[in-house]
Amino acid sequence: MSEELIADFRRLSCDADFWSLRLTDERAESYAIRKDVAQPPFLLTDRGAMLTVHAAGGCGYAATSDVSRAGLQSALDRAASWARAAAPRSLIDFGALPNPAPRGAYASPDVDKPAWSQRDWYDLLAEESRQAGCDPRIVDWEATVETRTAEHRYLTSAGGDVLQRYRFVMPGMSVTAHADGDTQTRTLNGYRGLAQQGGEDMLDRFGFVGSGRRLADEALQLLLAPNCPVGTMDVLLLPDQMVLQIHESIGHPLELDRILGDERNFAGTSFVTLDMFGSYRYGSDLLNVCFDPTRPEELASYAFDDEGTPAEKAYLIRKGILERPLGGAISQARAGLPGVANSRADNWNRPPIDRMANINLEPGDATLADMIAGIERGVLMSTNSSWSIDDSRNKFQFGCEWGQLIENGKLTAVVKNPNYRGISANFWRNLTRVGEAATMQVLGTPYCGKGEPSQVIRVGHASPACVFAAVDVFGGDAS
Repeated sequence: MSEELIADFRRLSCDADFWSLRLTDERAESYAIRKDVAQPPFLLTDRGAMLTVHAAGGCGYAATSDVSRAGLQSALDRAASWARAAAPRSLIDFGALPNPAPRGAYASPDVDKPAWSQRDWYDLLAEESRQAGCDPRIVDWEATVETRTAEHRYLTSAGGDVLQRYRFVMPGMSVTAHADGDTQTRTLNGYRGLAQQGGEDMLDRFGFVGSGRRLADEALQLLLAPNCPVGTMDVLLLPDQMVLQIHESIGHPLELDRILGDERNFAGTSFVTLDMFGSYRYGSDLLNVCFDPTRPEELASYAFDDEGTPAEKAYLIRKGILERPLGGAISQARAGLPGVANSRADNWNRPPIDRMANINLEPGDATLADMIAGIERGVLMSTNSSWSIDDSRNKFQFGCEWGQLIENGKLTAVVKNPNYRGISANFWRNLTRVGEAATMQVLGTPYCGKGEPSQVIRVGHASPACVFAAVDVFGGDAS
């Protein structure tokens, strides 16, 4: 079908400066066992194409699920008419942009490896479910997984041809305990879950086998634990909470279209302004954050973005200083700033917009034991349970599932409902320790929302454990 598609595209007719086709073909399978009862499988096949045209200085696009030559030509004609209609009101001259002709390929790890059967998945999930329901106080539990394969093809009138093939595995486990009017939930990695490219071997990396009983034990511990104390203290965030902190208070604020005002009606603006790049102190000298689409197992790794820009690792923040935004080719032209290859669409029927992809905090040199030993009074927090951040991605309040006191350099009592709040740049300036590579985890979310009409896209984050000083901490019984 790919060769036929290429032939059909080359035969399309369009009186325009440039046009492109972006085809996506995705297949997903989701399985779940809830309270030892197998749920019906969810199976999805989705295929279609987006045609984009630059003509008369404007840009237009049209999508179609009819990928025959006639269907593609019809969409191309609509896109061309939209481009000409939009030209008088365009923010930039699209005719001045380069006409990309990228050529290359990308493949996830184990993309061609035989996948597990439905029976394999249900057997594994059933065992974890059985282990989770180990106590009368466990009132709800569920083991889940989604697997997905995708093939993306990008063709341009200038001769571009990119084929990118993906495979994703996204397991989850949730256990809820209740007693004496209190309810506590432990999950494998919070709302964002475990999500990586590649095959089923990622289950071993995250200890999925045995997670049902382990999380049940931890949920029961939380029922008996006191609330997190209130006060200003050090906080040690483990990677599964760090990824939320990076996502909300670095990733979204640095999206260039948001900085330019495009997202203010829906997802909000940003406290970051164009004049901050190159000089603004975003965090302490220990803060080094990269856009990195090159790590094979990370959820949003790729070789080219959806406008054909080659994807390379780039520093966004280096030694605490803000260097560059998350902006694709169009936003770069509007802002006059260098960006990255992050113009991405969540499907064939949405246009690419500026999206974070893999946003990673580079490791430091501290061991986990060193970080704990260096804290006189603080709290270790793990696994995000709630998040709230203002429209400019500045003031935030986050909660975690699991807390543990650190007193005089030692981990002590478990505490429940640990929460903390702050202001983005002030918080990152109080970064005092960054964990070594051994503390790092590669995580992600398939559920990052943005755009009008809405797009829900896959995003990856890798982070070590980190320590922050002078954090406003509170528990579930404090306001």
